[in-house]
Amino acid sequence: MAQVSALWRHPIKGHGREALTRAILTKGEAMPWDRRWAVAHERARLTEGEWAPSANFSIGSKVAALMAINATVNEAQRTLTLTHPERPDLTFDPDTEQQAFLDWVRPLMPVNRAQSVRLYRLDGRGLTDTDYPSVSLLNLASNADLASRMDAEISPLRWRCNIHLEGLAPWSEFDLIDKTVRIGDAELRIREPIKRCMATTANPETGARDLDTLGALNANWNHQDFGIYAEVTKTGTISAGDRIEVL
Repeated sequence: MAQVSALWRHPIKGHGREALTRAILTKGEAMPWDRRWAVAHERARLTEGEWAPSANFSIGSKVAALMAINATVNEAQRTLTLTHPERPDLTFDPDTEQQAFLDWVRPLMPVNRAQSVRLYRLDGRGLTDTDYPSVSLLNLASNADLASRMDAEISPLRWRCNIHLEGLAPWSEFDLIDKTVRIGDAELRIREPIKRCMATTANPETGARDLDTLGALNANWNHQDFGIYAEVTKTGTISAGDRIEVL
């Protein structure tokens, strides 16, 4: 029986993750608070209120240290708390205390990279890696198979997915592409595989690049796909432990 093992969101794109037990998915939107903000760098070209590709933002593929950030949202107070093994904890309002965040993250940024200059907000659809509002799904059996082939422990958090699934056969998630699945009360249309980047080579505990995940994917399957993107087609609540049903 395939079911949800864990739920995750990433309030600031590339800057931390937060575990959830339930979430309300809304048709045509990303997971609530997922990638609501992204960190624009000094060379970004943005149009206010519009989606922009990842090249405009500071992310883990460019700066491995960012992968070790954890985030906690206080929705009532509209604040975030960020933690990192090399930085003191920071609690701030991303809309009114951007400078506190920029000062906090600056020591993690290499001097030879375009520097972070502001937080860019996009509600609802979020600043997902896709040009449509997506929710990402990870098959834990595929993660275990890749780990076995690499003879290494691979944290599922390397992949920065929203929904972790257990009970599927390894790599069978790709068979779901172009199909609709029901999770809890929500329905999602599986759109495409996720092509992976250098961010996945970094350890989510230390922020150091320590595994050649991309090389292993290419060597074994001749591609860099891992996980799948979906679009919410019916609003509903999902929870850890929910079954996944193919419609």
